Amino acid sequence: MPPTSHAPRNLQEEIGKVTAFDCPEQEAFLNLIRTHAGLAGEFAQLFKEFALSEPQYNALRIVAAAGARGIRTEAIGDRMVARDPDTTRLIDRLVKAGLVSRTRSEEDRRCVLVGITDEGRQLLRRLRPRVDRMHRQQLGHLDARDLARLSELLFRARHP
Repeated sequence: MPPTSHAPRNLQEEIGKVTAFDCPEQEAFLNLIRTHAGLAGEFAQLFKEFALSEPQYNALRIVAAAGARGIRTEAIGDRMVARDPDTTRLIDRLVKAGLVSRTRSEEDRRCVLVGITDEGRQLLRRLRPRVDRMHRQQLGHLDARDLARLSELLFRARHP
């Protein structure tokens, strides 16, 4: 396909694919992958400034939301947006950075709880406006109805 002087109208034009996709499901899947790569790459750059990965940021938000009581490591893994195969190692890195701490549960000494530190809370407070601004920059051109529909469709794609 020759280069065009206009903005691409679809994924096929955007990637210069000459032939049609094998099926609509393939095109939708590749659109998801390309969209994720573009949006996530910007967040990866932001988090890198703070020596964090996207999964570490996600885990830190989960721990912060758990409050003063803390949260079990396995519960963090269950709540991650994108599953991390080694939540324990991810938490180890956050502990080493001083962003979270581990304590034994008073009720069940076998249970380890992860809690956020003051340093972790401060980091989230510093990141919050930039994360919110990036969300608006990336998706603010869509109106509330479009965003709700997009969220609904993506949820339905994961839960047939």
